[in-house]
Amino acid sequence: KGGNGRGLLFGAGGGGGRGGDGADGGRGGNGGSGAFIMGIGGAGGDAGNSGVGGGSTELPALGGAGGNAGLLGNHGAVGKSGTGTTLIQTGANTSMLSVTPTGVWLTNSDGQVVLLHGFNEVYKLAPYEPSASGFSEDDAAFLAANGFNVVRLGVIWAGVEPQPGVYDAAYVDSIRQTVDMLAAHGIYTIIDMHQDLYSASLGGEGAPEWATKTGGLPNRSFGFPGSYYLNPAETAAWDGFWNNAEAANGIGLEDNYAKAWETVAAAVAGNNSVIGYDIMNEPFPGTSWLPTLLGSPFYATQQLTPMYNQVAAAIRAVDPNTALFVEPANPAVSEVPAILGLPVQLGTIDDAKVVLAFHDYCAGSATSSICGWLAMQQASTAHAYGKANNIPVFMDEFGASHLPSDLRAEMNAADRYLMSWSVWAYSGVGDITTSGSTDGESVVYDPALPPTGDNVNTGNLQVLAGPYPQAVSGTPLKLSNTDGAFTFNYSTAKADGSGNFAAGSLSSVSVPAVAYPNGYTVTVTGGHVVSAANAPTLVIASDTDTGVVQVVVTAAP
Repeated sequence: KGGNGRGLLFGAGGGGGRGGDGADGGRGGNGGSGAFIMGIGGAGGDAGNSGVGGGSTELPALGGAGGNAGLLGNHGAVGKSGTGTTLIQTGANTSMLSVTPTGVWLTNSDGQVVLLHGFNEVYKLAPYEPSASGFSEDDAAFLAANGFNVVRLGVIWAGVEPQPGVYDAAYVDSIRQTVDMLAAHGIYTIIDMHQDLYSASLGGEGAPEWATKTGGLPNRSFGFPGSYYLNPAETAAWDGFWNNAEAANGIGLEDNYAKAWETVAAAVAGNNSVIGYDIMNEPFPGTSWLPTLLGSPFYATQQLTPMYNQVAAAIRAVDPNTALFVEPANPAVSEVPAILGLPVQLGTIDDAKVVLAFHDYCAGSATSSICGWLAMQQASTAHAYGKANNIPVFMDEFGASHLPSDLRAEMNAADRYLMSWSVWAYSGVGDITTSGSTDGESVVYDPALPPTGDNVNTGNLQVLAGPYPQAVSGTPLKLSNTDGAFTFNYSTAKADGSGNFAAGSLSSVSVPAVAYPNGYTVTVTGGHVVSAANAPTLVIASDTDTGVVQVVVTAAP
């Protein structure tokens, strides 16, 4: 490790040393921390290359973490990962079209713009496997039958790395099996490294106990989300993580987190059905939560962004293609600034395939009009960041409610900005950290039972399972689903700016039967219908290679 900067005001941390080459390359050294006030963190050392002088038995070595910044300084850069065996799974799913960012859009390998609607499925109790809740084939079939095409699937760090540097292959394989099960039904997956309240001993889930360093401070529960603000042990644990406190295996907590991510990514790399890695769910600043709430950018730019870059480097060592989903600070501290119109505060993510993932909750608003305003403000702030940085924006949590007015308000905000979404939640089973009712937030009450009859929250399903474009041969322009009419406009221009789709190019719209029990009627301008009457997937062919296509769907009487 590089030396720390000396002095209170000024001082730069030293750079980390380079790891040695070998059969299994050595890890780069961490950069030293800068001085307290205006210190600049040292750069992490590059990792050594594997496969030199012998066959590699491990994943590529990772570069060292950058050193911590002073209050007015800059965090050091992460070192480069080494080269070596990636251990990409054989037989990875390639039957689905891959999806990747193209400017502000997600596009498939045919160049079509893709929109995704689906659910969060996160099991927050040991053993942390989605299958432990009963989530299985019939649930995937239920999702597909109702027009959903994505699941944000929870993975828990404690499940991946139960001891420092020890990875549970069976747990990681269980995640891969769930991914493959969803893919068999045409459903994409976002891998979400999920946490709430940091870890199980602090009343939530996420980090393993060996990575929960509270400094002996009192651990007092104030519920969710109250413990974020009020539990001394909670804030101390987060501080330990952001300071990359050393774990028992001799490397820092962030270093271990990055290595855990490398392990997960290696298990699903090359699987076209995995469209994104959500690096951390709702990251919390620790003791700097109040300055963050009041608009200070320090946490977002000097702690959160460097962690994202460190994990990005780890993932890219084994998977060069899958998009990285990055979130702003925890809504407990970022929601108020977003509502006030302050910009999303993240630094530069050093990767070409990044998606901004944000959460849009109505925060217990008393009326639908207030909920609508709150939802639209948060979506507007996220949209502005995506536009400024030319990246897609994905609303990957909202809901946690049984109120149709709340759900519809949040969905309308996504429609306004042509965003994909995943609602919270498919099921509330095992949801120990929610601000709502576990039954109220569910669309299926118990995944261990068939998703039929009284086991289905039909009120939520009828709101969520509406029409939306899934694959567009062109560029979406406008989307609305109000007053019983679905209207969608798109141009035939390709999202990558390379020209236009030819006349006759097909676009598909999900039109689930639950939304149209008596069927539907379609009016198309600039194109024509080529699918059967009342088909669950409406297929439109464009009439020309230039111009705008408008699709209007209304319920049959």
